[in-house]
Amino acid sequence: MKLRYFLSLVVMLTTTFASAQTNYADSLAIYKYKLDSLQQVNAALGKAQAPNAHYYRLFAPTTFYHSAANKLLRLNGNMSGQDAAADEVDMALYNIYMNRPDLVMNSQTRLQEGGALRDDLDKPVRNDINFVEAIAPELVEADTVPVVVDVKKPNFWSYKGDYFLQFLQNYVSSNWYKGGESNYSMVGSATIEANYNNKQKVKWENKLEMKLGFMTSKSDSLHEFKSTEDLLRLTSKLGLQASKKWYYTLQMIAYTQFARGYKSNDPVLYSDFMSPFNLNVSLGMDYAVEAFDKKLKGSVHLAPIAYNYRYVGRRALGTRYGLKEGNRSMHEIGSQFTVDLEWKFSDNINWKTRLYGFTSYKRAELEWENTFTFKLSKYISTNLFIYPRFDDGATRLDDHGYWQLQEYFSLGFSYSF
Repeated sequence: MKLRYFLSLVVMLTTTFASAQTNYADSLAIYKYKLDSLQQVNAALGKAQAPNAHYYRLFAPTTFYHSAANKLLRLNGNMSGQDAAADEVDMALYNIYMNRPDLVMNSQTRLQEGGALRDDLDKPVRNDINFVEAIAPELVEADTVPVVVDVKKPNFWSYKGDYFLQFLQNYVSSNWYKGGESNYSMVGSATIEANYNNKQKVKWENKLEMKLGFMTSKSDSLHEFKSTEDLLRLTSKLGLQASKKWYYTLQMIAYTQFARGYKSNDPVLYSDFMSPFNLNVSLGMDYAVEAFDKKLKGSVHLAPIAYNYRYVGRRALGTRYGLKEGNRSMHEIGSQFTVDLEWKFSDNINWKTRLYGFTSYKRAELEWENTFTFKLSKYISTNLFIYPRFDDGATRLDDHGYWQLQEYFSLGFSYSF
């Protein structure tokens, strides 16, 4: 029983395989005839043809079309129609009908029963090509939002200023048990800075300092006003960066005063505008100071080479300022240093100091200016100014030697930007 079932299964598989092999061979034969037919059509036309709508009949399922038989069975025996490609396709199909009728799977009559065929298949298919000039595509502008671009030219200049005007009034009655006299005083100061820094290697700093103070007292019968503070000074430094904090620097300091200088009840003139005038030019290096969370800032200038020029407009004052009698000017070569610092202890307390020294190796000059500012409000402040000075080129006094000292304390208006 099992043997019979096995033999039946083998026979069934063999029959199925043979049928599939036959169908595959028939399919290959159909496509071979179709390719041969297309080759036959192209050979009959004599040249390579562009794709034609009639070629589809060679590759669609093999169908018996009436056009092939109608053209062959005409009484005049002429198969030519209006389209050479259609005639050759019909001839190729006719060869298949005659040689392999078993490959014909369908007929035009059956296709028409299923749906109408296109009536224009027998008409020549022509492609009418019109050549026109190339037209540039029309640009479609995208929706854009207007954007204003503001390009600012870099500004390497910075400006700042410091101003104050302060007064002091002291009244003493004629019968005051300790004595004394009444007096009034005023001092004004303006400091303006214009600095250039291109954030690369070049730095140019300019500072103009102007300070003028007057006082009046009843005991002075010769002068209604006398100057107590008088300074006009310009400092300019041009630096080329050598490292992070060091600069090769050329420095110029020029200073004189505004008004005449007198002593109480003394008719002698001690100083005047351009008497004296000092010009100091030095070449050295600057060190940028920045410490205590940027609360202490400034610079230290060290110059091994310095030239100092002193001029006295009033010839009679020459000897008082180290010039030879009868001369108006003096030239000196030596060394110089300048320390210029500002320390902001708090929002209300500030200290500015300037230490200047010059030596010609024959004489020495040292100045140390200190200004302590105590802000009481945005526009009200008090100033304490202490200014010791040493100059061994001046006349020596027994009680002070070559040392000189100036000091004042004032209250009044101040403004900074």
